[in-house]
Amino acid sequence: MAAALGSPALQALPWTVQLTNAAGKPLAGAAVAVEVSGRSSKTSTAKAEMGQRERQFQPAVLVVQTGTAVSFPNFDVVRHHVYSFSPIKVIDLKLYSGTPAEPIVFDKPGVATLGCNIHDRMSAHIVVVDTPVFAVTDANGLAKFELPAGEHRIKAWHASLKTPSLQALPQPLSVGSEAQASGAASKLVLSE
Repeated sequence: MAAALGSPALQALPWTVQLTNAAGKPLAGAAVAVEVSGRSSKTSTAKAEMGQRERQFQPAVLVVQTGTAVSFPNFDVVRHHVYSFSPIKVIDLKLYSGTPAEPIVFDKPGVATLGCNIHDRMSAHIVVVDTPVFAVTDANGLAKFELPAGEHRIKAWHASLKTPSLQALPQPLSVGSEAQASGAASKLVLSE
């Protein structure tokens, strides 16, 4: 799931990032954001969805760009009461079925933890990033991107972290020329 670059003038190169923990185990379901110089940090047109199916939030981790409007459709036959007390966005969607009329705009970067007041085992995270280039890692801790050549800053977050915000990884992501980038990858460690 790679994000679009947004500018046809930039040559995009395939790049894979693998996130592991300090013990070398892949981190599945981690949010990865690549800050590319000159890219817009906010959007006013993006839309996303955090659904509820089978008494679970889907997806468990949703990454969106700052300014994205997120809708919360309930596909279950039972009603849900979605809430978040997170500093970036307080949410209180009282018992409902169907889709609330207005989506919620996430206008600050960070991580919002969601829950349901009716079904305690339901939880999810919305990770809000100041870049249009982001992904969620797969079961092998891999995230795939199309990136322009240059030095980029990478940030990541995983539910196992003790902090409620993305960590800037200490090493920059250096993407080389097309010849160097063919099948290129970076392995990065996210400290817990």
